[in-house]
This record gives sequence, structure tokens and C-alpha cells, in this order.
Amino acid sequence: MGAAADPLSDPSSYINRELSWLDFDARVLAEAQDPRVPLLERLRFLAITANNLDEFYMIRVASLKRQLGEHVQATHADQMTATEQLQAITMRSQELVAAQLRCLLTEVVPALEEKRVRLLLTGEPLTALERARCDDFFDRQLYPLLTPLAIDPAHPFPYLSNLSLSIAVVLGEPGDRTPRVARVKVPSFLPRFFRAGGQGPFVPVERIIAERLGRLFPGMDILSHGVFRITRDADFDVDEDEPDLLSAIEEELRERRFGAIVRVETGPALAPELISMLETELGVGHQDIQPVDGVLDLTGLFSVADEVDRPDLSYSAFSGTTPPRLLSVQDQDPDIFAVVRRGDVLVQHPYDSFAATTERFIEQAARDPKVVAIKQTLYRTSGDTPVIGALTRAAEDGKQVVVLVEIKARFDEQNNIRWARQLEQVGAHVAYGVPGLKTHAKLVLVVRQEEGGVRYYAHIGTGNYNAVTARQYTDFGLLTARTEITEEVADLFNYLTGYSRKRDYHYLWVAPINAIERFEALMERELDHLRAGHPAGVIIKVNGLTDGRAMRAIYNASRQGLPIRLLVRGICALRPEVAGLSASVVVHSVIGRFLEHGRVFAFENGGQPEVFMGSSDLMGRNLYRRVECVVPLHDAQARREVLDVLEMMWQDRRQSWQLAADGSWSRVDPDSLEPGIQERLIERAKARPLSWESPRPEGGGRERRSG
Repeated sequence: MGAAADPLSDPSSYINRELSWLDFDARVLAEAQDPRVPLLERLRFLAITANNLDEFYMIRVASLKRQLGEHVQATHADQMTATEQLQAITMRSQELVAAQLRCLLTEVVPALEEKRVRLLLTGEPLTALERARCDDFFDRQLYPLLTPLAIDPAHPFPYLSNLSLSIAVVLGEPGDRTPRVARVKVPSFLPRFFRAGGQGPFVPVERIIAERLGRLFPGMDILSHGVFRITRDADFDVDEDEPDLLSAIEEELRERRFGAIVRVETGPALAPELISMLETELGVGHQDIQPVDGVLDLTGLFSVADEVDRPDLSYSAFSGTTPPRLLSVQDQDPDIFAVVRRGDVLVQHPYDSFAATTERFIEQAARDPKVVAIKQTLYRTSGDTPVIGALTRAAEDGKQVVVLVEIKARFDEQNNIRWARQLEQVGAHVAYGVPGLKTHAKLVLVVRQEEGGVRYYAHIGTGNYNAVTARQYTDFGLLTARTEITEEVADLFNYLTGYSRKRDYHYLWVAPINAIERFEALMERELDHLRAGHPAGVIIKVNGLTDGRAMRAIYNASRQGLPIRLLVRGICALRPEVAGLSASVVVHSVIGRFLEHGRVFAFENGGQPEVFMGSSDLMGRNLYRRVECVVPLHDAQARREVLDVLEMMWQDRRQSWQLAADGSWSRVDPDSLEPGIQERLIERAKARPLSWESPRPEGGGRERRSG
């Protein structure tokens, strides 16, 4: 710790967010290194870490390079300059890539070979039959797609697309050893690895091409060749005052193809003179060249893991089950509105089926003749979700359908533009939210005509309305008809679609209107309980913690002795367990089969616990630059369920990591053989009863589960 008078202002009290993100990717990599994880899943974790690192360079490193070019000073609490961060990132990311390759080549590949799954990644010999299959693949699928491009004064250096893999070739004519250079692009829409036969080995496509370069350059001598891969800046800004925002974003997406190059990965066989040529032709510095001592682009391992049909090498199959209150009765779907009128329904994906809960709610609303309007936010959705279809049918049937589509959701912009246009074509009202803010809140509001007038029903969640990620991410959702909550959700939709300036939300935390203020006030209330000798403590589950105000509130509470437990999946800029600053703060991170995605804030509140859940992390982008919604859980059963899950997560020893005061992470118990939290929740979901007795009457009562 530094010697600053106020530790809250001391840069050493904080961890750099970019380096903390790389630590998160290292924790994901640890799953690939863990022999307790099934082998094909270890391949997937390797692919995930590689994909994560690609996106990190496309967004975070690109941003730092722009800061450097624009001479922007340090903006984060740790006060590292852009130059210092880029130097540290380069060193740490090269360590990560080296660790990926060691894990792949010395651990996973040999273990897979013992199970008769072969990956030939270091030039291992092929049998005659395997070579023949590679010849056939080259002739039928590769050769027609390959376009060798000469590089000389008459042939300028070609355009290189983002994340493209290329082979640089040095050629000579017989009798004339003057080197000539050409580039061959490896087709990106074919599988990264070719399987040479039904049970044959997987071979990198660039190897198949490299071994047949003579076919592409007949009459020339192949002097040398090597592979390289570029990464471009993929972020963009758009003027939201543009009269046609969709067209403006589509234009920016086209421009994204030409973003500045932020990284050049080079394979081990690439000659030094070719690397020098790349630096010159691409306009990059030596620090942007990242040598890789092995195969490039491990994201292709996804396709290998998917193609190998070996259940014994994968996680056991699991599909979410139906919460008892939403079980079908005599093959008839339950009336979900009647169920929700009787009491709030809490769901947790993927343990609770997304199709049987959230999707069913939206589909029933679309079909129900008493429903007059559906309002929904869409941040990221998927092509196979029935949500878009349900909204389309509802609009076609004359219901009022209002959809807030976030067309600036990174890497999903094109998909969201397509959904927006599809919904507009059937008469839905499509809006793009509040200028200057991304709409990240996860909300559905159903307006239903019932006896006595109109009634609201709402779904408020922590995760996207996406059928794919609902099977891969852990998230909470709340179905409620509570008037105090649904009326504020209606007000929030008015803020998103019109010119509402409502600021007095009594129950919801709404960013950027009151979320950080509500968090600070609840932390202060918890301190009041502590001073009065009442039960006090906080447990928070978020994806990231980087906001200065939030961290200062936590530090201030810890300096007064408040017990604080933080479950932070990814970036954590707060430094825990520091005497005089954060001695009562403990930080864990849960990494496993599913991506932990839910956000929960639980306060002991003098023995009357209060629990909130929603879309917001404790990061500046969430609290000030996005529209977020966090809802209180007023239902006692829902609170108990969430608190139970939080406590199970905290006690987990198999999947948990702990953050030390020096910024390092370590497993809570690296040798634990007990089931992890996610496996325990899977087994709990599988053990649910298949029937449901005597639902509580509307307005009160208690559920009873039957055996």
C-alpha cells in the first residue's frame, strides 16, 4: 500500500481493470488445465479463452491504443497510464497464450489420443490413407477458394480481414533466387480443423494448404512459408442524432472491417524478413507483433469438440427442468397469469427451463385474447428463440407490441438490426432507447384486460432473452404481478420510449437515475444496523466491480467493520483484506461449466434480509452509461431461494477462487473432489417432483410440493 493520507484516493488501493480481466481469462484457462474436467470440455475452455482474448484485443486494447494516440491521461482509480497498461497486457497475454499451448499440446492432446481422438498440431506424420483424404479435401473444397496474391510493386499488399489467418510464402524462380512474396488466405468459413476420415485425426487447414503450395505456385520454388493472423479494432461510435440510426450503425459496421490493426500473431516458421515486411506494410510497431510458438487461433477447437461424438468425454447432458408451480396439468400448459397472480415466481436458468418459464410467459401473452399490449427490451437474442416469433404473432393479431431493441449491443448489432426491421414490418413499435445510453435492462411488461380493469404482469431478469445463452449462463428472473413493481416497470418503459423524466422510483433501482444512490444508501443503512448492534452484513454477486463510487462505499463500510462478501465472476478492481481499508471484505469468483451471469445484492438489514436482483453490475458503464433495472424481491420464498443459492456458492470449494490483497487469485481448494455448486444445482433441479398439489389461493397462502 502507498503512503497517501487517504487510502481511498491511493492508486495502490485499486487493481487495474484490464489486468484483472486477464486474470479472469486465466481462471477460465485453469478449467482447461484441470484434469477433473472432461476432455472435450477442456478443449472448449481453451477455445473460450482464445475467443475471450480476441475480443479483449478488439475492444479493450484498441481503446488503450486510441487513448495513447489521443494523449488521454489515466482515467481509472489505479492511475496506470495507457503505455504502462499496454506493456503489462502484452507480457500477461503472451504468458496466457504460452500457457494455452502448453495445456493443449502437453496435456489435452496426449490425453485425447489415449481416448482415440487425435489432433495433429505439431506436424506429426499422416498415413497414406490420411494424406489421400487431405488431398481430396484440398482438391474439392480448398483449391477452388484459394486466391494466391503476389506482393510486389505491381501488386500492392492485400487487405486483411479481422481475425483472418494467412500463409505468407517466400518464392523463387528456378535459376533466380531473388525472393518473391505472396499471401494465401485460409478460408474462414470452413472448419478450422479437417478430420481426415470418420475416425481420423484432425489436421489444421493451414497445414493442408502449406503442404500443397506447389499446386498454387507451379513452376516456382517454395523457399519458406509461415502463418500469421491479425486483429483489428472492432469498436465504434455513432452519432445518435443521425436521422436514420439503423443506417448509420450499418455504415459503422461496414467501416469496422477496416479498423486499425492492434495485434499481429505470427507462427513459429515465419521468417524474420517476413515479420519485418508485415510491420512495414501493416503500419504496426514491433510491440504489436506477438510470436506464438505453435498453432494459431485456438477458437477452432470449438468445432473439434462439437464434431467428436463422445458423451464419455463431455459433461453429462442436462436440460433445465420446470419449476413445480409451472408444470403442465393433464398435458395442458398452466395459466401462467393465474399462477403469477397467486404469488411471484422466481426462476434460475439454466436449472429452470427457459422455454417452460420466460418463453412460455411471452408466448402465452401473445396468444391470450385478454392481453392488449406487450412491451419488451431486447439486448441480445438468438435465432432459435420463440420470443421474436411470439412478438411477431402478437403484432399481427393487433396487440400493441413495443420493443426496445439495443442496436448498439457489441457484436450483435447486425442481428438486432434484422430483428428490429422484422418487427417493424409486422406493425410493432420499435424504439432504440434513450440517446447516449445503451438499454441493458431485461424487462417484459404484459398489459392484460381483466375483471375490474387493466392489470400489469412483468418479467424482470438478469439475463438476455436468448435461448442459447439461457442454457449456458446462470441467471435469475422474476415473474410478478405486484402493483408496486409493475407500475414502476410501466414508468420505466415510458422513460425508454418517450420523454418521461420520472426520477422518483421507490422500489426499482434504475440506472442512470438512482442505482448508485440506492446502493450507497443501503450500504449506509447497513452501517447503521452495525452501530446499533443489530445483524448486519452484505453479500453481492456481480460480473464486474470497477466503479469508483461503489468501491468507495464498500471500502468505507469495511473500515467500520461491516462484513462484506463479494462474488465477482470477472473484473474486480477492489483490493480485499487490506488492514485499515478492506479487512472485512472477502472476494470469491465462481468459474465452471456455466458462465455465472446473475447480479444479486443482499443486505442483512438488522435481521430482516432484503434482496435485489437485476441487470446491473457495479461498473461505470452500467451505472452511468446504460439503462439498467434492479428489482427488490418482496416474496419471502423468492428471497429464501436466492439467499440459499448465494450461501451455497459461498461455501463452494470445487469451483471457487479467492482474491488476495496482492491482487492474486487462488483456488479455494484445488484438490476438492466434492461436487461444485453448479453440479449441485443441476442435481437439485433433476430431483424436483413432477407434480404439484393445491396451489395457494390468490393473494396469499403457501406452496406445497408433493413427492
